[in-house]
Amino acid sequence: MTDIESLTEADAANELMRLAKTIAHHNKRYHAEDAPEISDAEYDALVRRNNALEAAFPALIRADSPNAQVGAAVEGSPLAKVAHAQRMMSLDNAFAAEDVEEFVARVRRFLNLGESETVALTAEDKIDGLSCSLRYEQGRLVQAATRGDGSVGEDVTANVRTISDIPQALKGDAPDVFEVRGEVYMAKSDFSALNARLLAVADDPEKARQFANPRNAAAGSLRQKDAGVTASRPLRFLAHGWGEASALPADTHYAMMKQIAAWGVPVSPLLKRFESVAEVLAHYRTIEAERAEMPYDIDGVVYKVDRLDWQQRLGFVAKAPRWAIAHKFPAERAQTTLEAIDIQVGRTGKLTPVGRLTPVTVGGVVVSNVTLHNRDEIGRLGVRPGDRVVIQRAGDVIPQVVENLTRDEERAAYVFPDHCPVCGSEAVAEEGEVDVRCTGGLICNAQKFERLRHFVSRGALDIEGLGEKSIQEFLDLGWLDKGPADIFRLKNHRDELLGREGWKEKSVNNLFAAIEAKRAPDAARLLFGLGIRHVGAVTARDLLKGLGDIALLPAKAAEIQAWLDANPQAEGESDGKYQTRKMDAIKAILEVRADGIGPAVAEALGDFFHEPHNRALWDDLLSEVSPPPYVVETRTSEVSGMTVVFTGKLETMSRDEAKAQAEALGAKAAGSVSAKTDLVVAGPGAGSKLKQASALGIKVIDEAEWAAIVEAAG
Repeated sequence: MTDIESLTEADAANELMRLAKTIAHHNKRYHAEDAPEISDAEYDALVRRNNALEAAFPALIRADSPNAQVGAAVEGSPLAKVAHAQRMMSLDNAFAAEDVEEFVARVRRFLNLGESETVALTAEDKIDGLSCSLRYEQGRLVQAATRGDGSVGEDVTANVRTISDIPQALKGDAPDVFEVRGEVYMAKSDFSALNARLLAVADDPEKARQFANPRNAAAGSLRQKDAGVTASRPLRFLAHGWGEASALPADTHYAMMKQIAAWGVPVSPLLKRFESVAEVLAHYRTIEAERAEMPYDIDGVVYKVDRLDWQQRLGFVAKAPRWAIAHKFPAERAQTTLEAIDIQVGRTGKLTPVGRLTPVTVGGVVVSNVTLHNRDEIGRLGVRPGDRVVIQRAGDVIPQVVENLTRDEERAAYVFPDHCPVCGSEAVAEEGEVDVRCTGGLICNAQKFERLRHFVSRGALDIEGLGEKSIQEFLDLGWLDKGPADIFRLKNHRDELLGREGWKEKSVNNLFAAIEAKRAPDAARLLFGLGIRHVGAVTARDLLKGLGDIALLPAKAAEIQAWLDANPQAEGESDGKYQTRKMDAIKAILEVRADGIGPAVAEALGDFFHEPHNRALWDDLLSEVSPPPYVVETRTSEVSGMTVVFTGKLETMSRDEAKAQAEALGAKAAGSVSAKTDLVVAGPGAGSKLKQASALGIKVIDEAEWAAIVEAAG
C-alpha cells in the first residue's frame, strides 16, 4: 500500500473514492444482506486507511465518507420502514491498549479535567449480533426496529414479540417513553442445533441452506416477513443502552443499565464499572480469555464514560459518540492442512489463489476455504498443498493464512500459473504490481460480461438499450461468444429475440437501430471500449492524436515489442536514463507527445496484441465497424494555446470530459500546477493545487466560468 506521504492530491482523491465505494459495498453485504465477504479485520483496515487519508487531505473529505455512514440503507427490504426518534449510532474502534489510553486522554482534554478528576468507565462484552431498538410507551412494548442506516430501520415488532428474552411490559415504574437498545443474537449451541435441523429437513443435504455463523443466523431469523419463522428460531436479546427517553431515573450509565435490568430486560452479566484504564484493560483480558467458552459470539469489549452529564457534553462525531469506544479482539486462530490451491479468475482478469483446507472450526464456524490473495503472498508464506497452516478469522467468510508451520519441509515450491486456467491466455504481472492478470480480455469467459458491459458503456460506444441484463441474457444464449463484434451480428437473431419474454418489436427495433448507429464509431471511444489495461479515455485520445488511424495499432505494438527485445538496459546504465530512452523510443514509434503515454501503456498494448486470439478479435471487430480517421477538431477560444489544470470535484462533467473540452478549445490539459500553467479550474474541495496556483499568481476560475468559455467558443 502506497505511503500517504508520497500521494498526490489526485491520487488521494481517487483512493478515497474507491474506499468509499468499497466500504459501502461491504456495509451493505454485512448489515443489509447478512452475507459478509471480508473479515472484520480487513474491513477495519479499510476504514483505518480511509481515516488516515482524510486526516492527511481534509479538503478531500467526501459527502459519502464512511465516517458519515452508519450501517446500511434498507430501501430493498420487504419490511416496513421506521424512522428512529434518535439516530442509532455506531462505535469507533480501538485495537490496542494505547488506543484505549488515548481515548481516555481525549475525553479528559475535551472536558478540560484536572489531574485529580477520575474518568469512570463501564466495560461490557460486545456481542456479535443485530442491533435493535425496543420502544416502550407507558411501560408496554409498542415498536421494535433494526438499526438500518441509523436514521431509518426495519419494523420487526411482530418478530420481536416472539423473543422470550424481551418483555412485553416493563416491570415497576418506567418513564412514559423509553427506548431500550441492544443486540438480538443467537447462542452458539442454538446456532449449531438450527443448522442441524435445517440439514435434517432438506431434500438435498448438499444444497441445504446453512448459516455461516450465529450473527447471520440471528439477522436472517429476525428479518422475516412471517413472524412464525422468527418464533421457530431461538433468538435472544441483551441491552446495552437506550435511545429516546421521556425521563432518566439515574445520572450514570452503570446505574441506568442496572435499572433496565430491573425492568426485566436482560443486560450483560459482564457489565462492570471501573475508575482506571488499568482496570478496564484487565477486564478486557479476562473476557478475552473466557471468549471461547462464552455461550455467544463476541468480538470485543465496549467502554463508555459513566457520567451522563459528561456524555452529553462530549456529544457525537459524524457516526459515533465521543464517550464510547469498542476495543476489538484479535482474530481467532486454528491449525489445519492446506489440501489444494485453486486459481479463480475475476471479472477484471485478476488471478486469485484460494486455499482448500481440511475443514476446521474457528470461533464456532466451520472453515474450509482461505484466501491466499496473490502470487507474492504465496511466496511470502511459502505455502504448498500438504502444508500445515495457522488460519485466523474475525467474522469473515474466507479467512487468512497467518503462518506456515511446515515451510521447512523439503518439497517442491508451488508454481503460480503463467496462463489463465479459464481461457489459456498468458497471465502476467506488470512491473511493480503484485496481481497476475489474464491477458485474454474479451475472449476469456471469466471476463466477458464485465468487458462487454464496459464496451457498450457511456464512455465507450454508448449503445443505448444494451444494459447489463441484456448482455447477460445474450451471453447465456451464446450470441456474444466471439466478443464485441457479435453485438453487430445480433440482428441475425431477430426472430429468436422477438419470441423471448420482455422483447417486443419496438424494443428490438430500438436496440438494433442503436447498434447500427455505432457502425462508424469514434476511434478513441472504440479503443477505450476494448478495456486494454492502462488505456483509459484520455490515453486512447492521446494515442490516436498521433496515429490517426486505429488500424495501425497492432503493427505499432509489434514494433514497440521488437524495440524492447532489441534494446535491453545496458550495463551501467541507470534506471532513470534507461526509462527516458525507452519512453522516447515508444513515443517516436507511436508518434505521440503526451506525457501519459509511456512504458506501462506500451507494454499493455504489447500484451494485448501479442495474443493471437486478441488479434483475431480485433480483426473480427474491424470487419463489422469502420471508425473514421481520428482528427482532433479544435476551435479558436480565449484559452487556445494555454495550459489548463482542473482540480477539486467537478459537478457537471467528469475529469476526462473536462480535459477533452480543453483540447477541443486548443488548450493543453495538464495534471499538475507549475509556472507554465496559465489557468486553473477549481471545483469544491480543491486543495494543494489551488494553494499552489494562488502562490504562483495563476488565474483561477470555477466550473461555471469554464462552462461560459466553452459556450462562447461555440
